[in-house]
Amino acid sequence: MKVVNATNDDLNEWLELASEVEYLFGPMVSDPKFIQALEKNINQCNAFCVRENDGLPGSRLLGGVLFSSAGAPSYKIGWLAVSSRARNKGIATELLRHILKLVELPAEVSVTTFGDDIPDGRPARNLYQKFGFVSQMESIPNGPEGGSRQNFKLHYTEVLS
Repeated sequence: MKVVNATNDDLNEWLELASEVEYLFGPMVSDPKFIQALEKNINQCNAFCVRENDGLPGSRLLGGVLFSSAGAPSYKIGWLAVSSRARNKGIATELLRHILKLVELPAEVSVTTFGDDIPDGRPARNLYQKFGFVSQMESIPNGPEGGSRQNFKLHYTEVLS
């Protein structure tokens, strides 16, 4: 399984992936702001994906992540999702490993993920915790579907194995 930069040819498949997780993230496929953000991240080489069978651009996506720098040493994971057919196969782990290799150390990597009251969001929380992300206590607004959200941060000082 290879993590690669997404291209504009992947846009339709990315939206297909987004449609699978809208119940968790809220409306995306019909949201022009999401589509613009996705296109911007693709064009800035901040969108990474795993394609089915390591296929060519435009192949079905197994997972994807949007990752950006707010200016080193601050980085942000804006979105990470794995297709229902590819869950529990290490896709999210590989996506996270890939983007963490891109940061300049020392760094702080942040992500907003699901609160513990969202059962389908627990795998995401567990993934971030496995990599050493720590829950932040500040209060943040609920997600568009009504569930709670929580910020996590990783103070990243050495390369993970």
